[in-house]
Amino acid sequence: MVETAANAVVIENLLKRFGTFVAVDRISLQVRMGEVFGFLGPNGAGKSTTIRMLCGLLRPTGGRATVAGYDVSHRPEQVRQHIGYMSQKFSLYNDLTVIENIRLFAGLYSVARNELHSRVAWALEMAGLEGQQTLITGTLPGGWKQRLALGCAVLHRPPIIFLDEPTSGVDPVSRRRFWELIHQMAEEGVTVFVTTHYMEEAEYCNRLALIDRGKIVSLGTPTELKQDAMRGELLLLECAPLGPALDAVHSLPDVHDAAVFGNALHLVVKNVEAAGPHLRSHLEAKGITISRIERIRPSLEDVFVSLTTERGRQQERES
Repeated sequence: MVETAANAVVIENLLKRFGTFVAVDRISLQVRMGEVFGFLGPNGAGKSTTIRMLCGLLRPTGGRATVAGYDVSHRPEQVRQHIGYMSQKFSLYNDLTVIENIRLFAGLYSVARNELHSRVAWALEMAGLEGQQTLITGTLPGGWKQRLALGCAVLHRPPIIFLDEPTSGVDPVSRRRFWELIHQMAEEGVTVFVTTHYMEEAEYCNRLALIDRGKIVSLGTPTELKQDAMRGELLLLECAPLGPALDAVHSLPDVHDAAVFGNALHLVVKNVEAAGPHLRSHLEAKGITISRIERIRPSLEDVFVSLTTERGRQQERES
């Protein structure tokens, strides 16, 4: 892997063990300057552990990573001077007012005195809290808290920010507003490395790494992942009853994978045209009524389910 000045983050065979448990399993990737990079995976996949290593908060067991050109193992203090970090858990002080939190973080980040007024005003505007400086932070709605936390994390204008599950527990409108702020910063040249388990949020990223059980299972743009990462073609099946239909399709050799999506099934098959008629006759013979069956474009959730399911089966075969 070639490290260049255009890369804000470079990870090479990064490993983290806790005793015998491997939380991050020799992952490698690069994040370019000014990029919104998404780290997508379920809870427990290794996202937060990776973020903490990249922020110099947790020492890797093996491998190497640089952030803003600094090695995270050997120069963690320099790394922390060049980043903003927003943890998964709300990190501000609930018993302080809005303005007290902002001024506290400005001091912690050594914001220059001649920039303090403009940076405080910017943080208040971004959070939508102009004129609300004296509100107790703990009384704020979730979306306001998250925007305030983001403002505090970037008061010192870092070139790289790490956001760990930043919109967890936030309503959809606030989540969209938060992502608008992320893209505004990216347009100004800030690199954003964000972890999420919300599949719809992943569409907002320039590129994604899908991580499962400590390993990266796919890497690319959202479009590339949806076009190239599926292990076959995707079929939408609306039928009733749904539970028996799911059990029935798993026994068919043409069906690589099947999962419930709302009131329908999504099936991964080798070839839709070949599988369709066989699938219909098989289900109707079992008394299952089919109301709709057609090929559809995969979503990122489909891609992730397909990749992680296949990996799980491989691990079962090897064990």
